[in-house]
Amino acid sequence: MVPMFSRFRTHHIFLIFFLVAVSFSAAAKPRLTNFTWNTTCLNDSVTFIITDDTAGIDSVKWYFVSPPLRPEDSSSRITDARHLYALPGTYTVTLKAYRNGVEDITTQAITIVPRQNIDLGPQNITICENAALTLTAPAIPGATYTWYYLEDTVDGTNTFTATEMATYHVAINGCREIDSVNLFTSPIPDLDLGPDRTLCTGELLTLDATAQNATYVWSTGETSPTIVASGAGGTYSVVATVEGCGDYTDQVTINFTGPPHPFNLGNDTLLCPGESVILDAATAGATGYQWNTGSINSRINVRNNGTYSVFVNINNICSVVDTIEVRYSRLRDFSLGNDTTLCQGSFLVLSADHGTGIYRWQDGSDQATYYVDSTGYYSVRVQIGRCVETDTIRVNFQDSVRVYLGEDTVMCTGETLMLRPMNAGMQYKWQDSSSVNVFPVTQRGWYAVVAENVCNRSVDSIRVSFTPCDCEMYFPTGFSPNGDGYNDYFRPKYRCNIGNYKLSIYNRVGNFIFHTSDPQVAWTGQVNGKPASIGTYVWVAEYVDLSNLKYYRKTGTITLIR
Repeated sequence: MVPMFSRFRTHHIFLIFFLVAVSFSAAAKPRLTNFTWNTTCLNDSVTFIITDDTAGIDSVKWYFVSPPLRPEDSSSRITDARHLYALPGTYTVTLKAYRNGVEDITTQAITIVPRQNIDLGPQNITICENAALTLTAPAIPGATYTWYYLEDTVDGTNTFTATEMATYHVAINGCREIDSVNLFTSPIPDLDLGPDRTLCTGELLTLDATAQNATYVWSTGETSPTIVASGAGGTYSVVATVEGCGDYTDQVTINFTGPPHPFNLGNDTLLCPGESVILDAATAGATGYQWNTGSINSRINVRNNGTYSVFVNINNICSVVDTIEVRYSRLRDFSLGNDTTLCQGSFLVLSADHGTGIYRWQDGSDQATYYVDSTGYYSVRVQIGRCVETDTIRVNFQDSVRVYLGEDTVMCTGETLMLRPMNAGMQYKWQDSSSVNVFPVTQRGWYAVVAENVCNRSVDSIRVSFTPCDCEMYFPTGFSPNGDGYNDYFRPKYRCNIGNYKLSIYNRVGNFIFHTSDPQVAWTGQVNGKPASIGTYVWVAEYVDLSNLKYYRKTGTITLIR
């Protein structure tokens, strides 16, 4: 009979081994590092991209062919690892990623396929607005097709209906073909030569049949998009052949009668922002007005860019016509931007560029752009023709905050330590969310402050201890002699009158490396004039309290970091 204690012990040991095995099995499960690639085409340079966060990866090793046959079948690049496959086929790609020395292995299969060298048809094709073009690739049994245009990709068959103006490609079995088609569209023209008219003798009327992607044949034999009707007049017709759309026709009859009548709307006009102009068509004998804006008044108020024309009926016999162009200055909506705050070390380029003009900045410089690297107000005056615009911006530069509370401190019992957040700027909070200028400390513990501005966020903390003030020395447990002004030295803190001081430091194998008899002399992390290795060191301190001749001997460890 097995004693109950033995049975219990046996089951207990078995359970421990079971839990350890389960834990080991879970811990041993490899981590996958996902990756993808940009092409599967034969003789293309395939780029392999790690899709996981690469911040924690120390190094990698790629094997593009498993097992690798040549040195070029592998790479150690974390980003943009590349390989050129010279033969079609399916290859196993292996990625070994190392995080803190731990190796993770991921394998994937990539199938490299040759291009089909297809022909999609003419390189450039134009169709009419709202029409469609069917693109056809070779029909390959079992093949996959992906069509590319603009920023879109569409999986489909070997045919694709194209309607948008773009460049079209197709990938067959994941391999993007070289051939492409540039599709253009012609808008359906609004061909209108206007109504039949009777003009006064000597008038000139421009007949306009302009359409996009068109050629023209007029009844006069001219082939330009516009012609001028004059002289004896008659019926004018035009055939506009629009590429991809076909032929469009229109005609108009223009007669000339009555005496000549002088009429002029004036010269073309350039306006400044906010201005307007009155166009006045009043003239002797006028009995009616017809503007291209639809107005039938003698005057119109113009506030926009455009070409304005008017037909004026003279004594109900014939009409005169004139056209004027009104343009606005390029200075419209001019601005240097909103006031802004930048960090020291950066800069801002202010642009007032409106083409040819006169520029004058606050310091007299005359360029269209201005380089700003210091706090101040910046203004510019821009003049183009008779139009003038000005604007001003304030740019403020701030330093990065780097708050500092000082070294960890030991206070005498009953004392108060007044903490001040040095280099904290104007926005900061203590660990209790207060924002006082001076934080009084009367109890032991950790105290911290968080400071921030537009440039950065900075945090510092300090440990404060309280002790009866007999002759005690306090040594830090770590220091970083890297010359940054923080914790660069290893030496004691004390509040009494001491004598016979000795400090010795040893490395972890017991070799003596430093000694001093002056408590103000610190170890700077040097051994024989060279930086000591990162690690833990042992120190031994001896001293005497001169007020009572009491002897002290202390030992401890110090961790050196860089």
